[in-house]
Amino acid sequence: MSRGRENLVICSSCGRRVPRTKAVSYSRAVVYSTDLKTADDIKVFERRKEYYCPSCGKHRHIYEKKKQIAMRKYNR
Repeated sequence: MSRGRENLVICSSCGRRVPRTKAVSYSRAVVYSTDLKTADDIKVFERRKEYYCPSCGKHRHIYEKKKQIAMRKYNR
């Protein structure tokens, strides 16, 4: 556990500054493509970690997704 002031992160949705421990972290896959539809088409896949404030995380149902994943792991 850290002591003292925590680093602030910026919410990807509303721009609010939230302490890192209170923020909801969510990794998202991003695909960049040239859209040429030929054999020379280049696609780049990137995993981007985004942070949301608690209210935006609840609004975007990220809490519900984590709850469902936890229930699936528990019921196996």
